[in-house]
Amino acid sequence: MENLTSHTTVLLHEAVDGLNIKPDGIYLDGTFGRGGHSRLILQKLNEKGRLIALDRDLQAAESAREFEQDPRFSFFHQDFADIRSLLDQQGLLNKLDGILLDLGVSSPQLDQADRGFSFSKDGPLDMRMDTSKGVSAKDWVNSAPVEEMKKVLKEYGEEKFALRIARGIEAYRSEQEINSTLQLAKIIDEACPVKDKFKHPATRSFQAIRIFVNNELGQLKNTLTDMFEYLAIGGRMSVISFHSLEDRIVKRFIKEQSQGVQLPKEIPVFANDIETKFKKIGKAIKASKAEVTVNPRSRSAILRIAEKK
Repeated sequence: MENLTSHTTVLLHEAVDGLNIKPDGIYLDGTFGRGGHSRLILQKLNEKGRLIALDRDLQAAESAREFEQDPRFSFFHQDFADIRSLLDQQGLLNKLDGILLDLGVSSPQLDQADRGFSFSKDGPLDMRMDTSKGVSAKDWVNSAPVEEMKKVLKEYGEEKFALRIARGIEAYRSEQEINSTLQLAKIIDEACPVKDKFKHPATRSFQAIRIFVNNELGQLKNTLTDMFEYLAIGGRMSVISFHSLEDRIVKRFIKEQSQGVQLPKEIPVFANDIETKFKKIGKAIKASKAEVTVNPRSRSAILRIAEKK
């Protein structure tokens, strides 16, 4: 059986250090994964500190059992997009000292063929973070109209051959059902007239379908706004993104909250008079060369940190 905790956490120290941990503070790990960030946060907390972690992945819930004897730790099997009711129940409005989000798909999810995330390993076509609910990638590719598939592949995968791929999927499924990851990867490969020698032809499409099936971008937009309300003054948010679509949302959110309401240029007002809610902490952080060498998947990771004012 696979060791579910065998996972190299990306930007581990940078993300946790960015939270500026208070030993007796209250923290939220909104994407527990296999517990790498949570483990380090707990090491920095004293007996009065508290860590709440959540994840919609059932295997993440299994990994969280390692911490269940720690009275400072609480785990909830749920999506971070549904966090408002949980935090309200805990009475944590304006009380969190830090929030950490490690977005995207984790290495264990990619490495397990039966999760359906990988185009390099044959497995059932699923791609759901929470396999207990929602529409699987298999259900979607076998039923979605061509125009819908084109839109998803183009918007979420930035795939320039989106229409060709969508038509290829439609033609194939008219003959037989698409059930496996390698089956879909081959369809995409054959539909692409030009190949990138440094990237598999299915890379963008698999990313797009995964993002769509899990509503990752929609949830991120809502969550950033919601979680901001639960931060205490001086509380920090560390967010790790793995592709430009995620990072663009995070970057824009921090910028908008840091600038405050933008008034017309003709209105005489000093910058100091504009109320701002956030301040950006440092520049975007990327994985070091040493980390990328050990864990190539960290190459695309970008960490952004902000503090509530």
